[in-house]
Amino acid sequence: MDASAIKQLLNIIEQQLDWGSADAWQTKDFENLNLQILERTKVSLSASTLRRLWGRVEYNHLPSTTTLDTMARFAGFENWRAFTKQNKPAEITTAKTTVYPAPIKQKPAWQLKGVLIIIAAAATTLIAMYIKKEPVATAKGIYTFSYKPVTRDIPNSVIFSYDVKTTSTDSVFIQQSWDPQTRTLVDKNRHQHTSVYYRPGYYHAKLVVNNQVVKESPLLLATNGWLGLIAHKPIPVYLNKDEYMNADMMGITASTIQKNNIVLGPQPPVTEFYNVGNFEAVALNDFSFSAEIKNNYHEGAAACRFFNVGLITDGVPVVIPLSAKGCVSDLNLLDGQHMVSGKSNDFSGFGADLSTWVKVSCRSSGSKIQYFVNDKLAFESALPNKKTSIVGLGYSVQGAGSVRKIDLQSAGKVVFHAF
Repeated sequence: MDASAIKQLLNIIEQQLDWGSADAWQTKDFENLNLQILERTKVSLSASTLRRLWGRVEYNHLPSTTTLDTMARFAGFENWRAFTKQNKPAEITTAKTTVYPAPIKQKPAWQLKGVLIIIAAAATTLIAMYIKKEPVATAKGIYTFSYKPVTRDIPNSVIFSYDVKTTSTDSVFIQQSWDPQTRTLVDKNRHQHTSVYYRPGYYHAKLVVNNQVVKESPLLLATNGWLGLIAHKPIPVYLNKDEYMNADMMGITASTIQKNNIVLGPQPPVTEFYNVGNFEAVALNDFSFSAEIKNNYHEGAAACRFFNVGLITDGVPVVIPLSAKGCVSDLNLLDGQHMVSGKSNDFSGFGADLSTWVKVSCRSSGSKIQYFVNDKLAFESALPNKKTSIVGLGYSVQGAGSVRKIDLQSAGKVVFHAF
C-alpha cells in the first residue's frame, strides 16, 4: 500500500471540498466530512478515523482497504484499485496534470439520510442572473467564463460560455456547484456547455483546468413566487400552485401526493417549498424570522415527522430541523457556517408534537443566532464570521405538511410576509 498514493487521494478530496488546507480543519469540519461521505457512499467513517487519515492524530498503521475504497469512491473513483491504476507513480508526483473520472449526475440539493437538508442557497441579488464575463489571469494563461440562465423559473437550463485556448491540457471541467460530483468534462476546443438545474438556489459555478479552479462565479436561480415539488429521481415532480397554495397556508396532503402517482410507503416522499430571489436581501446579523409548521403524516417510516425550515443565504444556509421528540438524535442543523449534529449536541428543544401547529423562530442577538420552538430557546450558535444575507426561504417535510404565518424582518421592519 503506497503512502504517496494515499496522500494524493487525500489531496484530491481537499481540492474537491475547497475548504482550504486540511491542516486548518476543525473538529466540525471532520464531522461534516463524515456526513458527506455517508451520504455519497452509504459508508460511515468516523471523524476520528478521518483525523487519523489526515495525520491529525498519531497512528502508526495504514488504513484498511475498506477505508481506502470508501475514500476513493467519495472522490469519484470506482474503488481504491481503480484510483491507483489511474494514478500511476509518475502521475502521483504531478497531481495537477491528472485527469479525473467523469462525475456522477447531480444529486438533489438537500438530500441527506433520506431527510432533506438545504445545501444549495440563493444569491444576494438578481444581478447575478446576468452574463458575467471577466478574464482571469493565472500562471498558465488567460481564461474566460460566463453564464446565462435561459428563464426565470425552475427547471432552468444555464448556458455556460468558456475559452481555454491558452491551455495545452485536456483536463477542462465545468462544475455546476459546490459539489465536485457536478463536475463535467468539456471539450477544450469548444466554447459552450449547458446544464439543467432542477432546484432553485445559489450555486458557485466553476471553471476547472488541471484540477485548479481558474474562474468561479455565483449563479442565482430564482423562483417565480412559490415553488412546490416532491423529491423524485432523476427529476422532481413539480406541483401546480392549486395543489399546495391556500389563502391562509401553504401545504400538501397525502391524497395530493398519491394523485401525483407517488407512493407513500414504505419510505415516505419528501415535499419541498421554495421562495428564492423575490425580496430584498436581509443581513444575517440583524434579522428575525418566524413561521408555524405542521407535519400531517406519520404512518410507517414517517413516525419521526421530520420537518426542516431553511433560510437560504448567499453563503452557507441556516436550516432549523424539527422532529418528534424521540427522533432528535437524527437531526442536523446548519448555522450559516457549519453543520451541527444531534448526535453530539442536545437537540431536545427541537422535538415537538408536529401533529399540531408548531411555532419556529430565530433571530440574531449580539454575536449569536438564537433558535426557538414554541417561543422556548432550543439552541444558539455564533453568527458567521463573514457578511451573509438571507435571500430565500425553503421548507422540506417528510410526507405531508403545511406552513403558515411566515414573517421575515430586518432591523425590526417586515421584509417578507406570507399567509
